[in-house]
Amino acid sequence: MKLKIITQERVVFDDDVDEIYTKGIDGEFGILKGHIPVMCALDIGVTRAVKDGVMKKFTTMGGILQFKDDECLILTTLAETGEEIDEARARDALERAKRRLRNAEARMDAKRAEAAIARAEARLKARLSGDGKFKMQ
Repeated sequence: MKLKIITQERVVFDDDVDEIYTKGIDGEFGILKGHIPVMCALDIGVTRAVKDGVMKKFTTMGGILQFKDDECLILTTLAETGEEIDEARARDALERAKRRLRNAEARMDAKRAEAAIARAEARLKARLSGDGKFKMQ
């Protein structure tokens, strides 16, 4: 089946895969060839694509997933491959966001800090891909 991940700036991924796992706003789910058509809103998280037993990870910062006729299209505001992520920068962003959350005086600041934490954690999960062999996380 075909997986295409697109942001406003670029096509992040466009290739055939055997399995797709991602995080919708209602939780994580997987798609295999022959899956029924589905359209859903994505949450901030990691999308995993498996081809020939090798997993590739991407951050997907929300967006929309559409699956139909063995073609999966993900439209998202921001997506990165695990290899593109600077681990040290993501860890720094996570720590800054946690500090902001602890010191948040207004509810809006807390919501922004929580979103920043989710983005940083997604980047770290996508970056820390291990040996590339398929393993559920």
